[in-house]
Amino acid sequence: MVKLDGILSINVALTSENQESRPKKSESRFQIDAKDIIAVASGKGGVGKSTFSVNLAVAMSELGKKVGILDADIYGPSVPRMMGISGKPGVSQNKKLIPLDSYGIKCMSIGFLVSEETPTIWRGPMIMKALEQMFNGVEWGKLDYLIIDLPPGTGDAYLTVASEIKPDYALLVTTANKLAVHDLQKSIILFNKLDIKMMGFIGNNIANAQETNDFESIKELGISHISSIPFNLDIYNSNLNNLPSCFDDISKSIEELV
Repeated sequence: MVKLDGILSINVALTSENQESRPKKSESRFQIDAKDIIAVASGKGGVGKSTFSVNLAVAMSELGKKVGILDADIYGPSVPRMMGISGKPGVSQNKKLIPLDSYGIKCMSIGFLVSEETPTIWRGPMIMKALEQMFNGVEWGKLDYLIIDLPPGTGDAYLTVASEIKPDYALLVTTANKLAVHDLQKSIILFNKLDIKMMGFIGNNIANAQETNDFESIKELGISHISSIPFNLDIYNSNLNNLPSCFDDISKSIEELV
């Protein structure tokens, strides 16, 4: 365990596995030119998963990486507001949607395609079609990382991403709240069943080191504790112009893990 400024703790597990040595994913109709696809997941809403996702995307971009972020929360898209962008995507000569750009990151969300005031009342097949459109039907270009901000829980959008898109890694986010920790274990079981490698988990909004004791049940499932992030107003308010130093540390650690 290494102590770093602005972060309670960070654990780094190095691996010798490289991109070429990974087993190939089974054929899928979801295809994208990205070195790594990272699905950011939580078992419960309100733990700061989406806020973490956009901060991580900006931190990765600041490392000089080509980054895209896909907002897979069909019912409650929040990436547009957090990234400070709005409007409709253009259409390329290939008849694909052109992702909106913010902080040098390519962004796509259902929030760009439907009115903010219109509730999304869709069922399984419609959700799968929408995700396929935002994945295959977007001019993403070549990316180092595509970060997918999953909805909380294990609903239709979550299952489509996990079982059809088949991300390279799952990165889990939770608070020390006992219910949040308990619900996260359902996500862990799902990712294990689908043979998706779990990068580890982030403890978010941690008040003190004592709270990390509540993460023991996650560690017992073999999931590494990557980092604990203290409450920070800039993170809470999605102030991406003043990215906390802890995200620089986290992004570099993730670079070591992929």
